[in-house]
Amino acid sequence: MPELTQIAGSFGHLLHAAGVPVTPERSARFATAIILAEPQSLTELYWLGRVNLITAHDQIDIYDRVFAQVFRGIIDMADFRGDSANQAPPAAAPTGERRPGDSERTGESNNNPRGTSATPGARDDGDDDSDEASMIAAMSTDERLSNKDFAAVTEEELLLIRKLVEQLPLVPPMRKGRRERTHSAGRRLDIRKTLRRSHRTGGDPVKLVKRARVPRPRRIVFIADISGSMEPYARVYLHLARGGVLAVGAEAFVFATRLTRLTRALSVSNPDIAYRKAAAAAPDWSGGTRIGETLMAFINEYGRRGVARGAVLVIISDGWEIEDPALVRTSMERLSRLAHHIIWVNPRKAVASFEPLTGGMAAALPYIDTFVSGHSVRALEDVVWAIRASAGDRAPKLESTAIPIGFSHAQR
Repeated sequence: MPELTQIAGSFGHLLHAAGVPVTPERSARFATAIILAEPQSLTELYWLGRVNLITAHDQIDIYDRVFAQVFRGIIDMADFRGDSANQAPPAAAPTGERRPGDSERTGESNNNPRGTSATPGARDDGDDDSDEASMIAAMSTDERLSNKDFAAVTEEELLLIRKLVEQLPLVPPMRKGRRERTHSAGRRLDIRKTLRRSHRTGGDPVKLVKRARVPRPRRIVFIADISGSMEPYARVYLHLARGGVLAVGAEAFVFATRLTRLTRALSVSNPDIAYRKAAAAAPDWSGGTRIGETLMAFINEYGRRGVARGAVLVIISDGWEIEDPALVRTSMERLSRLAHHIIWVNPRKAVASFEPLTGGMAAALPYIDTFVSGHSVRALEDVVWAIRASAGDRAPKLESTAIPIGFSHAQR
């Protein structure tokens, strides 16, 4: 098991990538504080990190999101406290304890196989061997499911995959905010606040107040194909979309023959109710595929109104189009001008002999920034990483009908 101080160092790197200016010195200070304070609960760990890693009030929201995504249901504080195996969990983690990103807000259940100290009850001495065997079996199961294609999983395995997907840390890319706010590292002088503060020092502006553009997270938009050929994958990506809706305020859409917005349905805290509402809202589930028509409907109804502007679009589809592919090209061209980054997830890309020859896929490919397979949990990590790494500037695209697989984005 990794030391808690090592996990704290990785946490500092994630915060820095999310836009909080965490330095190596602050990460080292956080690790030292953990050693000295010996936190007994996630709440105590949360406040140790908040005191040592953030420097401004406007960083709290980002800190809360990253903390919830990194530590929810993954860290068991009892493992780091050195509690004996035959002791019941102490009152350090009462049932009423809550922290940012806990199961009550995200809809996670407490029966997570990699859960926290919320699991009650004492254990007998004779259970040590069985617990270790169970842990090894769980790890081997997770490893096996991580590389298994979503189309080949059973219903029981799908429940386990759902828990694995919910543990993926979805960190949105950051962008410069348009509005300026008071910031200690700002370059522009806030004359009004400086003069107002000078009244405290007899009119002498001893302290200069500066302003800067504060980074803000980009919107993430999921658009998933729920047609018959994509149904096994759509079930899994519905879990990822719901996690994005709850954690970072993402938008979720599905389509087969028409576009359906599922953001409100997936925002329900109870996962079973959320998925029932989502299924009821999309009557065309497992139907045909009209990619161009539904993407154009998204642009006309939501994209122009700001949902797609400057956003990271994650389109999950195999590219099969029953209508004219020319409409797919027109829609993707318009989306590429609205969105900041377009990620296309095609599970068929995992096949070694894959070529983007279908009409819809060939028409969309010139306007895609990142093309991944996302066919398994392991490949789903590439999707999450692509979302996080999409903060950079976009490279120019060529107006070609098809691009051979293996060409990098800069070669287009």
